[in-house]
Amino acid sequence: MENHITQISREDLDNLREAFDKIDIDNSGYVSDFELQELFREASFSLPGYRVREIIEIFIAGDTNKDEKISFEEFVSIYQELKSKEFSETFRKTIARRDGIRSFGGTSEISSEGTQHSYSDEEKVAFVNWINKALANDPDCRHLLPMNPANDSLFTSVRDGILLCKMINLSQPDTIDERVINTKKLTTFTMTENLVLVLNSASAIGCTVVNIDAHDLMAGKPHLVMGLLWQIIKTGLFADIEISRHEALINLLAKDEELDHLLSVSPEELLLRWVNSHLHNAGTQPIRNFSEDIKDSQAYFYLLDQISPKGEGEDERSINIDMSSLNEPDLEHRAELMLCQAARLDCRQFVSPHDVTSGNSKLNMAFVANLFNMYPALHTSQINGTETVLIEGESREEKTFRNWMNSLGVSPYVNHLYCDLCDALVIFQLYEKVNVPVDWKRVNRPPYPTLGANMKKLENCNYAVELGRTQARFSLVGIGGENLNEGSTMHTLALIWQLMRRYTVLVLSDLGDGEKVGDQIILNWVNSTLSHGRKNTQISSFKDKLISTSLPVIDLIDTIAPNAVKQDMVKRGELSDADKLNNAKYAISVARKIGARVYALPDDLVEVKPKMVLTLFACLMGRGLRKADH
Repeated sequence: MENHITQISREDLDNLREAFDKIDIDNSGYVSDFELQELFREASFSLPGYRVREIIEIFIAGDTNKDEKISFEEFVSIYQELKSKEFSETFRKTIARRDGIRSFGGTSEISSEGTQHSYSDEEKVAFVNWINKALANDPDCRHLLPMNPANDSLFTSVRDGILLCKMINLSQPDTIDERVINTKKLTTFTMTENLVLVLNSASAIGCTVVNIDAHDLMAGKPHLVMGLLWQIIKTGLFADIEISRHEALINLLAKDEELDHLLSVSPEELLLRWVNSHLHNAGTQPIRNFSEDIKDSQAYFYLLDQISPKGEGEDERSINIDMSSLNEPDLEHRAELMLCQAARLDCRQFVSPHDVTSGNSKLNMAFVANLFNMYPALHTSQINGTETVLIEGESREEKTFRNWMNSLGVSPYVNHLYCDLCDALVIFQLYEKVNVPVDWKRVNRPPYPTLGANMKKLENCNYAVELGRTQARFSLVGIGGENLNEGSTMHTLALIWQLMRRYTVLVLSDLGDGEKVGDQIILNWVNSTLSHGRKNTQISSFKDKLISTSLPVIDLIDTIAPNAVKQDMVKRGELSDADKLNNAKYAISVARKIGARVYALPDDLVEVKPKMVLTLFACLMGRGLRKADH
């Protein structure tokens, strides 16, 4: 095998060393296996997470030290093997042994030449069945549904954008104004418009869409279609797994646990706690994951038995789960019998018997999330016998900021704006997005030491504030690292807003550096463009009450993208609150359809929220300038 290993040049070796040193912050000479993906990214050899996990299984499993650490020499060896043809063949055979994995060649902006993109056949089948059921009665999807899970019809069905638009609205209702979707006499141009609308709307609900464009979706690139669809589906499944939306989840508070901590845990952890709460009530063992621990279907039998309707409500029917197959010796057959019970609850979605017995964590998590959404079976809202106070959900502004961050692909995923930013790692990534250089050697990374963990996080936060003041030139009066570390709402929002504003105005590069584009420049451009289009909807500021009608936005779009606005969809004259909201929904969807990555929401326009109004006009200005350049 040695003869087939790709030789690495001195220059490549130097680059690999530089990348390794960036990740090896403590200069130990090792990186952890969980840092491998980031290491590949630093080495300009980006690999998706599932590939990295495969590599860890293949290589680290043979690590004689069993220390789960990778030396520079081991990393170079992995890199060489990846680059070699021999490894491609070995890897292909490894994948081929894993039932249902499809592998195919191809490149994208985020992959190196010759990278093999893979997708799971089981996941494709699960997604097709979910979509077929969810959109079965949608007249706009009749030409696409039902898709055949046995072939690749999923990848051709997304090319006109209609199905994806509908799935986004299924996950987050009213994200897309359906009056804006092109559904008739479809051409390449109108399909591309739909797909641009999809990507900008997916971004607005927090999906990571970097390195995907309309052409990728129109071409039906399987790994990109599957990745986007999973994000959209997961967003919908997890929407209600949140305490402010489902206060009975407070019952999952552990003994001596602070409520603030429970409020900050991820939906995945809440889901696991929910399952274990029901398993505890059933008098059986808890599970630690949705992979290994559910393979024997026993936890699922007990869960279904606990959540099934017991006929307690006035009209509620009773469904008794048949537990007689709990000890069926054939695990695959046992899983099938368990799923027959789930079908009685109309919850046989996402998993096949093989997905259960093989422990497909993604599909099993989706299966459980759907069970939660259908039958949460948490009836009380008390902590230790006392009534709970009303739990406030995140504000619209907080949600917008969080979705913006997640759409940029920050890691870790931000579930809770304040808790997930308290070590500043996400903030450093956002600085890089707005061209503020970060000295990563000064950054402490997880896993943090058991003793002194918060000190490490505080050091990060102090550095984040220092960067904001000295490099980004942000106004951070009265803000210290401790404010970010403690999750101070006011101070964290002040920094995040300035980052988002900088990111938004960076598209106006024709006018110089982002920070030099002041509000007045954007305002002047809006009014001069409206004048040029012979519109009489001038605005005096981003607080102008006329903005509540959305007419200045609609007229601006009509000027920079003629024919994008259907005037019969727009209400003018005396407007009711409902008219204003309808105009706002239409304006934002049309803005996204013409290529403006808008994070603002319709209510932001109706209520004239100056910050979000500014970002919307800045995005449209960027779109207008791009058109002028062409």
